[in-house]
Amino acid sequence: MEGETLITKDVVISAILRAYPQAQVVFIAHGMGCAGCMGSLDESLESGARLHGISLAHLLSDLNRAIGAEAA
Repeated sequence: MEGETLITKDVVISAILRAYPQAQVVFIAHGMGCAGCMGSLDESLESGARLHGISLAHLLSDLNRAIGAEAA
């Protein structure tokens, strides 16, 4: 899987958290309390980053690094 990006901007936040529980640490580091937010149930990563004023590129990079994928 090296070199493959598993998490993309269109993935729903709750799906990321279900598939990769370790991603919670990344969300917290970026100031996003996604595990306790109802919006995470149907909100894409892109939308969540925009609503929180977070760099989508940095968030994607950190998330993919945390799950063992290399962000493109």
